[in-house]
Amino acid sequence: ASKQQARYAVGRCLMLWSSNDVTQQGSRPKTKLNIMREAMIAEVSTQLSEVVGVIERHLEPTLLAVHLYGSAVDGGLKPHSDIDLLVTVTVRLDETTRRALINDLLETSASPGESEILRAVEVTIVVHDDIIPWRYPAKRELQFGEWQRNDILAGIFEPATIDIDLAILLTKAREHSVALVGPAAEELFDPVPEQDLFEALNETLTLWNSPPDWAGDERNVVLTLSRIWYSAVTGKIAPKDVAADWAMERLPAQYQPVILEARQAYLG
Repeated sequence: ASKQQARYAVGRCLMLWSSNDVTQQGSRPKTKLNIMREAMIAEVSTQLSEVVGVIERHLEPTLLAVHLYGSAVDGGLKPHSDIDLLVTVTVRLDETTRRALINDLLETSASPGESEILRAVEVTIVVHDDIIPWRYPAKRELQFGEWQRNDILAGIFEPATIDIDLAILLTKAREHSVALVGPAAEELFDPVPEQDLFEALNETLTLWNSPPDWAGDERNVVLTLSRIWYSAVTGKIAPKDVAADWAMERLPAQYQPVILEARQAYLG
């Protein structure tokens, strides 16, 4: 079953990208970017198939879609990049399903640098009627990530909650994602109004008010600030290194080394 899932995940992604090449480029050969995307999916195909298999096993009766987004399909997987998945279901999860799903996802993921074969996995689950039609702020049914590992092992499971970041996440998915299950993101999800995206970006800024707020996470905070600035100006969302380059071009020279150091650390 795992090998079948792996072939399915890779085949689905490559098929969609190939069809996009035909639509956008006619008979021209694949671009270097598309070749890189295919290689990235192949790199994580086994782990990706395991994660999708866990999701299908626990959620299949209510599963509408699984979208791969983030670095794997936009900008490239970096040494510490997560595998980002957005999952859409038709009904809320009962507590038994929530706990069983999260515990099984824990076995498919590893913190950056702790495994030679596993990347960190981030899975966000939304209920269709909570986000369609779109309204802000939207509700998140479940989120799994490595930062929760200690809590999960201690039997602490995060409940459904309002999540302002869904405005950003859905914008990312609509701009750059691949449907591993279900329809394409731009077909399934409503566009997020620019006003809601900007409000979410503004709310994110309130997370960092004093040095203790960013202590130990300086690299990610600097890169996130670059992305927020980029998005506030362009209305789009860029990979971290792209946003960092964009920001450096616009910052006074004395501040550029800070972003350059964060960018280099991110790229490994």
